[in-house]
Amino acid sequence: MPILPDPASYPPSEQGRLEASDGTPLAWYRWEPAGRPRGTICLTHGHGEHAGRYGHVADAFTRAGFLFLAFDLRGHGHSGGPRGHSPGYDQMLDDLGRVLALVTSRPCLAYGHSLGGQFVLNRVLVDPAGVDGVIATSPWLRLAFPAPALKVRLGRALYSVLPSFALPTGLEQAAISHLPEVVAAYAGDPLVHDRLSFRLGIDVLDGGERALAQAASFHLPLLLMHGAGDRLTDPAATREFYDRAGSADKTFRLWPELFHETHNEGVWEEVVAVSTSWARAHAN
Repeated sequence: MPILPDPASYPPSEQGRLEASDGTPLAWYRWEPAGRPRGTICLTHGHGEHAGRYGHVADAFTRAGFLFLAFDLRGHGHSGGPRGHSPGYDQMLDDLGRVLALVTSRPCLAYGHSLGGQFVLNRVLVDPAGVDGVIATSPWLRLAFPAPALKVRLGRALYSVLPSFALPTGLEQAAISHLPEVVAAYAGDPLVHDRLSFRLGIDVLDGGERALAQAASFHLPLLLMHGAGDRLTDPAATREFYDRAGSADKTFRLWPELFHETHNEGVWEEVVAVSTSWARAHAN
């Protein structure tokens, strides 16, 4: 029996599409609990992946009584747009706002992983409307390694000239999880990509620093989690956001040795149980 269940074994109860402000179709997915929802978890996934990789996480939250809502970022999964590109950072935050507008069961706890974690934190810093608390796992606030200098120089020079030109990220796939089956599934997933455009890449590098600089203005309940062994995004930056955050209700959990996708490690049930327990405590 595998350590980690196949996320595809937990298909959504309902799915559909909505239009972004520029007409780009965004695919969304909803997993319903057995009874009346105690609230909604709204997921924003990481760069290069898609919401379908979170079926087992959605199942855990629905068993805890929550409605689980997720969507594919533009340029990802079944959503429209050039792979790995966005016309602007504000557009990404607006997309998230349109998904949040689908929420009918409150409280709404915004859950973001990696790049999604950065988007959720910045969305709340810009406009907290519709969000009652935040869970961010392995948020991309800073990379765990120096950003490739040549790509950064090119990105800044060509930000307005060739904004949608995308290059491979060179992601170290083995760094997402200790579990070989997770890495293999990621590598073989036709919806996973490694593209990042000049504009989105620069926007994300700057967006992480902006979130850190403005963290004192963050006042919602907050759960931050990161794997200490993450070689992709920096656990120290997550701790820095936690230390600076203005919220009176904040929790930081550093998981020894775990890689980037803490919800896809051998102790995934323990990791997700911390999130579901925190969510239940903030839905009463």
